Amino acid sequence: MLVVADDDALLARIDRTLWEMFPEDFLAHGRAGQPHEERQPILLSADCRAANGAELLALADGRWREEAEGFARVLVFFDDVGKAEARRIWRQFDGREDVEREFFELTDGKWLKRA
Repeated sequence: MLVVADDDALLARIDRTLWEMFPEDFLAHGRAGQPHEERQPILLSADCRAANGAELLALADGRWREEAEGFARVLVFFDDVGKAEARRIWRQFDGREDVEREFFELTDGKWLKRA
């Protein structure tokens, strides 16, 4: 997986969370540009260059990038502030037969499929 965000503070929070949230079950990961980036199962980066060969892209900042089209699957995460952009991204794929869209919402600690 490649996790992308322009905001270095957001990437730092994700980095910390992956190490600390469940210490007994941490998720191995690293930052782009660091040693062994090509071996990381989860690579955190400011751009869509998958040095780890990832086919799954997570856009953690809710901002679409055209390079995302080169991935097998793309997840777009957004908060209340990013809803308008998420709707724009959703609509940009209207009528695309090569794209399957799904929308999940975190409700009471569980991801529920909405569309």
